[in-house]
Amino acid sequence: MKEGWEIRKVKDICDKASSNIAQKDIVGLSGEYPVFGASGYVQSIGFFHRDKPYIGIVKDGSGVGRVNVYPAKTSLLGTLQYILPKEGYLLGYVAYLLKSLKLAKFATGAAIPHIYFKEYGECKVPVPPIAEQEKIVAELDCLTGIIEKKKQQLEELDKLAQSIFYDMFGDPITNEKGWDTTKVIDVVSFQRGYDLPVQSRIPGRVPVYGSNGIISFHNASKVDKGIITGRSGTLGLVYSCDKPFWPLNTTLFSTDTHDNNLIYLRFLLSAYNLKRYGEGAGVPTLNRNAFHNEPIIKVSIDLQNEFAEKVEAIEEQKELVKRSIVETETLFNSRMEYWFN
Repeated sequence: MKEGWEIRKVKDICDKASSNIAQKDIVGLSGEYPVFGASGYVQSIGFFHRDKPYIGIVKDGSGVGRVNVYPAKTSLLGTLQYILPKEGYLLGYVAYLLKSLKLAKFATGAAIPHIYFKEYGECKVPVPPIAEQEKIVAELDCLTGIIEKKKQQLEELDKLAQSIFYDMFGDPITNEKGWDTTKVIDVVSFQRGYDLPVQSRIPGRVPVYGSNGIISFHNASKVDKGIITGRSGTLGLVYSCDKPFWPLNTTLFSTDTHDNNLIYLRFLLSAYNLKRYGEGAGVPTLNRNAFHNEPIIKVSIDLQNEFAEKVEAIEEQKELVKRSIVETETLFNSRMEYWFN
């Protein structure tokens, strides 16, 4: 162990506090003080629990064990727990230390997983002098900041591609540019994907698409190329694939694209917000008949290809940024391992 470092239990360096705020109890309230849940910002209300920055940990349900730092004058829903460093321990250091513990491994409960401070509070952790804590936090904050900026770059590149689409073709629903129209079914004809039992999912290079995109890779394909979207549950996301793939039965796909450019079709169909065609109160399912009969603009293949070339150039930039993110995340994980393990 480095000189001046000590081994302490988590409960010796921070305290816990609970929230009594239920989401149903703040519906209709308003104010200037944010409330956060497991998925992020929920709404603002007229009061706050913590007047200083603090750590929050998801203690119940989806995302259990996730650690975040929250700003002053905010609150958490009851599914999260406040973690408050004791005097002599930096907020940032304690947050990174807790992240290094991967608290989800302490979860119990099959239906609704939960973790308890009394259990992970017994973990023994390395604690350096305050000056060393500051150095570690500065280094990890720098790497975290780089990763966040690069993720913002990806979002901006996505927005750029969407902006180019609307500049070239306008809103396809209102058809402000007066393009000729046809019906969706004359462009794509969606059919349901295929079941792929877990026991037969042999690893390979063929992408397997679910309603949220590529979820795994298989050694066999069902479709050569086409357009994919969610069939039920997650609606509105549209993907294009120009190589063999396997669409799961949670998706709809179309191989008959009438010689339209796949990239152009992906943006075109995304603009329709397929959620509007969902049916069912519980898990909405896409009404294919309704959507197939919608009017859709007709654009020359030359213009489609011109647009696709611009998108492909943007995708190349995105790949460079993604590789940079992976490299920085690898360095971040290495430094976390160095400092905490």
